[in-house]
Amino acid sequence: MADIGRRNGYANSVLPNRHPAAISEVDEFCNALGGNKPIHSILIANNGMAAVKFIRSVRSWAYETFGTEKAILLVAMATPEDMRINAEHIRIADQFVEVPGGTNNNNYANVQLILEMAEITHVDAVWPGWGHASENPELPDALKAKGIVFLGPPAISMAALGDKIGSSLIAQAAEVPTLPWSGSHVKIPPDSSLITIPEEIYREACVHTTEEAVASCQVVGYPAMIKASWGGGGKGIRKVHNDDEVRALFKQVQGEVPGSPIFIMKVASQSRHLEVQLLCDQYGNVAALHSRDCSVQRRHQKVHKPFVAH
Repeated sequence: MADIGRRNGYANSVLPNRHPAAISEVDEFCNALGGNKPIHSILIANNGMAAVKFIRSVRSWAYETFGTEKAILLVAMATPEDMRINAEHIRIADQFVEVPGGTNNNNYANVQLILEMAEITHVDAVWPGWGHASENPELPDALKAKGIVFLGPPAISMAALGDKIGSSLIAQAAEVPTLPWSGSHVKIPPDSSLITIPEEIYREACVHTTEEAVASCQVVGYPAMIKASWGGGGKGIRKVHNDDEVRALFKQVQGEVPGSPIFIMKVASQSRHLEVQLLCDQYGNVAALHSRDCSVQRRHQKVHKPFVAH
């Protein structure tokens, strides 16, 4: 069994109960807004700045809403590395549960471990933050099967929009302008769900061989990008200027993200990378959280993201 730590020591069982008054207020708040499951405790499946910002935000909201910042119990995950440096997210959380160290596939990106920790700590919900397991569709499905709330998008939306080819096809179907790419000619049937894309249509947007990549680059025009649909963190992407570069770099893209579908997209020269963040809930409410400029990048990874793009 995992050790569950408190500021005043350790407990080898479930987390302590919340104060009855706090539970009652959260229940009443949930019922008043038409919710179906009050959330009294949250496992934070992340570390560092992400976890710290989440803890502070929840406590600020709880204080404004309930008059106490401790209305929601916040449980951190702590690796041996986190423990050795007395990481801030562990210090400020209400509780922490110890997890294996090493690379994130042993801890913060390990879906089975997160599920196990959520069950051991008896939390109502899991917050994945960003990075790690936050974009793995297996996590929301696994938690849902156990009756635990995932504070993020459902698996079907995550899978559709987290896949670069799929999201481009969805954008086209919604008449959102896209750059010329290997799937520009592909159309989703009008009677098809925008979320579920038939496999044969999806494959039509991909390039499967080096020569298909060369042919697609010639159609969209150089310079172009060879991209892995499942790539991320700067991996699985190469800029090419001619046929010879495509032949030299196509296998590199395949090798960096094994098994990922590959596609070609025209480079947008002299451009900026602007994003508009959208926040949606299960009741159909949508809010645009302004824009941010992600143009400053190193090796295709964003390093500075001013909140408002001008």
